[in-house]
Amino acid sequence: MGFIKSAKSLAVCYLRNKILGTDIFARSSTQCGVSFSTRFLGSSCSINMEKVYFRNASDSKDLDIVFRFVNPNLNINREFNFRRQMNEPINAILARIQSNIQSRLAKSSKKSKDKPPAEINVRLYSDSCDDNFSEMTFDELFAKVPTGLKLQVVDTVYDMVFNPPWIASLKLPSCILAGFVVYPTNVQIQFGERQHSKGLWYKAKRPTDTEWALCGEGFQYLVAPEDVGYHLKFELTPRNEQGADGPVVEKISNSAVQAAPGHCPFQARHRHTPNYLSDSNEIRVVTYNLLADLYASSDYAGKTLFSYCPAKYLQIDYRKPLFINEIIGYNSDLICLQEVDQRIFDFDLREILEQPPYNYRGIMAPKGKCAEGVAIFFRTSRFELLDSQVLHLGSKISVLPVFESLWNKIKANTQLAERICDRSTTLQTCLLKIRGSENYVLVANTHLYFHPDADHIRLLQMGFSMLFIEHLINKAVKDFNISSRQNIGLIFCGDFNSVPECGIYKLMTEKLAEECLEDWRSNAEEAVSNVQLSQPFQMTSACGAPEYTHYTTLFSGCLDYIFYQNDRFELIQYVPLPTEEQLKANAGIPSAVFPSDHVALVADLKFKAN
Repeated sequence: MGFIKSAKSLAVCYLRNKILGTDIFARSSTQCGVSFSTRFLGSSCSINMEKVYFRNASDSKDLDIVFRFVNPNLNINREFNFRRQMNEPINAILARIQSNIQSRLAKSSKKSKDKPPAEINVRLYSDSCDDNFSEMTFDELFAKVPTGLKLQVVDTVYDMVFNPPWIASLKLPSCILAGFVVYPTNVQIQFGERQHSKGLWYKAKRPTDTEWALCGEGFQYLVAPEDVGYHLKFELTPRNEQGADGPVVEKISNSAVQAAPGHCPFQARHRHTPNYLSDSNEIRVVTYNLLADLYASSDYAGKTLFSYCPAKYLQIDYRKPLFINEIIGYNSDLICLQEVDQRIFDFDLREILEQPPYNYRGIMAPKGKCAEGVAIFFRTSRFELLDSQVLHLGSKISVLPVFESLWNKIKANTQLAERICDRSTTLQTCLLKIRGSENYVLVANTHLYFHPDADHIRLLQMGFSMLFIEHLINKAVKDFNISSRQNIGLIFCGDFNSVPECGIYKLMTEKLAEECLEDWRSNAEEAVSNVQLSQPFQMTSACGAPEYTHYTTLFSGCLDYIFYQNDRFELIQYVPLPTEEQLKANAGIPSAVFPSDHVALVADLKFKAN
């Protein structure tokens, strides 16, 4: 990352050293004044010269100490960072500080040939009492909550500040596009709260410029077309509920703002969803396979799966602003996502969607030990979460009582049983109550097994899923005193990896998958016999059976669906999908204007009157 050296400050930032028990010296600056800053991991952070900062998280015994020691007579101007332990005697810690400063002065003296002082005086005292703190530990000291604590180093006296609001982590994306929202990622604030902290955005032509123009406030900034060619700087002041500020951290973008990639087809789709739905009985639903970076960044993806797509458009930092801006532009109530990287969920999706003005809540369900999974976001102003479940459609199907009948029909086929139990496929559900009504939604989300010879596996996974969903609805009526099953509407979204001609679509829309289906024989050695699946819900595909929801040069077809219970909901509209001409304009997707190899499905549903 780039850094700024302003007329008022050079960067100073202390973030926790990851090596326990190691004392770290930061690079010294040559600037004098009330605060300094220095580079650290691509950030800068203002440290008040008159204060020494002590930090200890409640779940840790680590004690982090940072201060800047400036003494012209000793020819020293340096920030000192220490990691010690709370139960360590204070006199031992003071001795370590003294030793390190002495060592630093000795090194400086060798270069300048000046004789270092014989001894550096370091002590801790209080204006309000005469206690001998050196006999205590910091655990004992902070338990007493003394006031007016001071640290004296030679003739410099610092006010001691314990657990100030502090930025422990902050990043900016490497790709920033005009016309798209930009935001900091991996924001971690200690001893302060995000809602009380203040973010400011600035721009300048060069990261080394001393003059930066203010261009936005808050944690998010909609990058303007006139920002192209400028570097952005995000400045964050951490603050707690009591109004106390901590050291300010600033981060400068590594690269300048880029021009938008041109017209993205999802921008035309946004014209169908300009606002949130206003009727409390209406629900807008999105399902979207994001294409996990885990797969997009592999050599196989670049050379085979998406060989038609330039490498720069497969990079997650390029694709993120596209799919995040696409998602927020649908103004939906429910969002079901597949192939969600855990770090994208934690540092990007939640960073945007769970914050004002969107105020969703997100729940992720990883696929077993895999670094990607499925996620559901719902608008907290519309829904109250009553229950959330994660079912791994692998190891669990042989042990849960609700699956016993179907499991007994297939377990004798050892090869089949081993294969289906070895899957990491995940079913995620959320039971939501619509605020201000007696209507409930059970939303389910999954990404079924993908292998081309596994129609039978997918169909069985769907059969187990519907058994589990029926069980959850029956249980919810009892557990939450819901007056009738009629008050609960089922919405089942996902990437089912199954075209409409296969058994899953038949099971969902006709409630039956007969034993004569070709799906059962998609793998001869694992062929399923004497099995017929049924499910009790009247379901419809909100977007019908479009020709394409997935489009690559190796395969194109309809794999994604929003299935809804048509005796509980009526369909108001579904947002038209991109045309085949748009999908194949660059041979396939992803591309410069499509961030995934799937397209999002969007539908508006309305509860029917009971």
